[in-house]
Amino acid sequence: MAAINNDWLDALKGEFSKPYYKKLFETVNQEYRTHRVYPPADDIFNAFHLTPLKDVKVVILGQDPYHGDGQAEGLSFSVKPGVDIPPSLVNIYQELHDDLGCTIPSHGNLVKWAEQGVLLLNTVLTVRAHQANSHRGIGWEEFTDAAIRVLNTQDRPIVFILWEDRHR
Repeated sequence: MAAINNDWLDALKGEFSKPYYKKLFETVNQEYRTHRVYPPADDIFNAFHLTPLKDVKVVILGQDPYHGDGQAEGLSFSVKPGVDIPPSLVNIYQELHDDLGCTIPSHGNLVKWAEQGVLLLNTVLTVRAHQANSHRGIGWEEFTDAAIRVLNTQDRPIVFILWEDRHR
C-alpha cells in the first residue's frame, strides 16, 4: 500500500497505530499475496492522494471498488481510461445531465473531479476480483469513518453525497 503523503497523513496518523489498522494492514497484504485484489496496491489511497484534506469541497461516498478486471483505480465510481463506463456511473452522469444539463462524458475517469476537490471515497478501499463486498468488515469501514470524522471537524462547508443504496 502506497503511503498517504499529504495533509491527510497528519490527520489520520493516529489510525495507523491502532489494533484494528494493524490487523487490516496484515489482512490486506495477505489478500494481495493470495488473491487478485483491486485496485492495484499503489492505488488504494488514491482518493486521499488526489484530493488533499485542505482542498475537499465535496465527498462522494461509495461502497467498495469496482471488482472487474482493470476497472478500479482507488476513486469511488471512477474507472481507468479506456474502460467502459459502469452502469452506476452512467446513472450518475444521466442525473447530472437531467438535473443540471451537464454534457455526458464519453469516459468514466473522474480524476479531474478529485483534483478539483471532490473526495471520491469508498467506505471499503479494496475488493477481491469479481467478488463485490468481499473486503467488507475487515477494518476499512473504521478507517474511512475516521476520515469522515476528520472532515466533520473542518471549519468550512463540505457537501456529502451518498450514492449507494447501503448509505440510505
